[in-house]
Amino acid sequence: MRILIDTSDKICKTTLVDDNERYDYQWESNVKLSKELLGYLNDLLKKHDKSWSDISGIGVFEGPGSFTGLRIGLTVMNTLADGMKVSIVGGRGEKWQDEVIEKLDTGKDEKIVLPFYDREANITTPRK
Repeated sequence: MRILIDTSDKICKTTLVDDNERYDYQWESNVKLSKELLGYLNDLLKKHDKSWSDISGIGVFEGPGSFTGLRIGLTVMNTLADGMKVSIVGGRGEKWQDEVIEKLDTGKDEKIVLPFYDREANITTPRK
């Protein structure tokens, strides 16, 4: 099973690819992304009678999008890929899912995927 995930917006989009079957899900993560992402993924795996050991590859949307969403999502997925010793690849644009599936099908492993913001980060100054 492969996990494709886009955390660039408040709606987390996830696709599970098992053989040639694709299952698309959406989750309104808002500010809960860092706290609940792993539980959300665990629930999706259970829904398909799968476990973490069934994951054979990870594809991620690398941007552009929310600075925080991309940073959290890519950190979690990079860490999972490294810990589970599975390939991770990134993609951009409207056809990013097809791009990452093709990369995974050809055995590509980017080892770590960095976020693409398409502009400088807008970091606000502390209020205090």
